[in-house]
Amino acid sequence: MSMIQKLPVSLICVLMAALATSPQVAAQKHQKPEKQQLPDPDGKPANMRKKVKVFILMGQSNMLGFGKVGPESKNGTLEHATKVEKLYPFLIDDNGNWTVRKDVRNVRVMVSRGGMRVFNNEWMTVKGKHIGPEIGIGHQLGNLLDEPVLILKSCIGNRSLGWDLLPPGSERFEEGGKVYAGYKDSPAFWDKGTTPKPIRWYAGKQYDDDTANAQKVLKHLKKYYPGARGYEIAGFFWWQGAKDCGNAAHCEHYEQNLVRLIDQLRKDFKAPKAKFVCATLGHVKKGAGGNNGKVLEAQLAVDGKSGKYKRFKGNVATVYANPYCHGGSANGHYGGNAKTYMDVGLAMGEAMVELLKNGK
Repeated sequence: MSMIQKLPVSLICVLMAALATSPQVAAQKHQKPEKQQLPDPDGKPANMRKKVKVFILMGQSNMLGFGKVGPESKNGTLEHATKVEKLYPFLIDDNGNWTVRKDVRNVRVMVSRGGMRVFNNEWMTVKGKHIGPEIGIGHQLGNLLDEPVLILKSCIGNRSLGWDLLPPGSERFEEGGKVYAGYKDSPAFWDKGTTPKPIRWYAGKQYDDDTANAQKVLKHLKKYYPGARGYEIAGFFWWQGAKDCGNAAHCEHYEQNLVRLIDQLRKDFKAPKAKFVCATLGHVKKGAGGNNGKVLEAQLAVDGKSGKYKRFKGNVATVYANPYCHGGSANGHYGGNAKTYMDVGLAMGEAMVELLKNGK
């Protein structure tokens, strides 16, 4: 008879309950073990004889990143996840410090009143008080590619695809007695049959700002990737949708706006073969109704495997983010839980790796 069999049934139940609720087991319910076991960075630079592979990250506050780094004592922070729960071991070196990748650059820019503001321009590591999905994305791509990798994030929070980020070429539409703005129209909508009175913002203004800032970085590439010898736009990442869920008309047109966004980004960056990865809102489950459900279905529809858009087969993927969400909602930044941002980032990076391997 084993030692466990000798224990009283009541004690066995207590032990099993404790095991089921332990941080390690709880984490594994949300994240595949293999994603936690990425190789440790080797500290070596990339092959600088090759062009830099650029991946542009866009969206709203989900992409911006509100995952809390510390303190170690608080569940949900990155320090707690790595040092207490022993997750993401590739982020911590033998001395307990954050690892640094010398083959991946992390650059984040944002529009401000004075123009473009640079928040990050360093080798990929954990820095500051918050993280976004770029950490997981960067490690996945750094492990795959021999070329130097630039993770270039250009975005700001509280922006909708149906208004702020509306891509060029988007046309006006009518719904419920209202006319909704097309690209560069202002305001966002007006009563049908009336003359609109422009405001200080226009449809697509954030798209223009974010893409222009990304172009500024690329124009001065060596400032952001020392020793670079040219670049190639290899892919785009998109995590957005919460703001559109507050507007029924924007939800109805989210799919066509997302399709146009994919096509327009490839056109504007002269990268027709660049891959595209979208993540759904983490708190929204399949089968959801209302505006949340409409945005979710739109995001799933553009996945190349859905078959709806043949030209997206093998080059567009959607990550269903709900299994990687550790609580909270997009509007609440998932309670600042760093594991949500890490797990979604790792999943998005993995999806991009598969598209790049596919090679179409």
